[in-house]
Amino acid sequence: MQEEDALSIYHKLCSKYSVDKQWHPPKIRFGPNTVCNFKENSLPYVLKEEDIFFIDIGLVVEGHEADYGETFVTGDLYDHKLIANTSKKIFEQTSYEWACHLKNGPLLYNFAKIKAHESGFRLNDESDGHRIGDFPHQLFFRGGITECDEQLIPNAWILEIHLWMPDKSYGAFFEDILTIDH
Repeated sequence: MQEEDALSIYHKLCSKYSVDKQWHPPKIRFGPNTVCNFKENSLPYVLKEEDIFFIDIGLVVEGHEADYGETFVTGDLYDHKLIANTSKKIFEQTSYEWACHLKNGPLLYNFAKIKAHESGFRLNDESDGHRIGDFPHQLFFRGGITECDEQLIPNAWILEIHLWMPDKSYGAFFEDILTIDH
């Protein structure tokens, strides 16, 4: 399977469940393309039996933006499982730090960067997160988390954790909403 095949399946699922609006194009990245930034184009690549991939979807549901991303592993390679699990773990640690101290964006993302470094991975500085809300969220705030010097409020911000291997051979991605109930 190539990324285009997975995107075709995704679009068929959206049609089946009457999802007709997305606020950002879906991103499905396989293998070495998992280090690409959001706007970068993937190179042709076929998913292998022992591989890593992530999805990043941004649907509009009843006029409200939804955004979720997660990494998955095919096979049993320890390093793939480690980076995938670590992306989610750093999200959880950073989300907990935010819930306890309600930090602003730059302080919160610096915390995530330290956690990534302590775990032996690189954090992609260009994928930090963003405001979310009624479509389109840019009406409320145009920049990313690292540009918001105010305290981040619950249920209004997506935190993105995009990790890379030190040699940038592949990466992992996890994102979800910052909420006190996490």
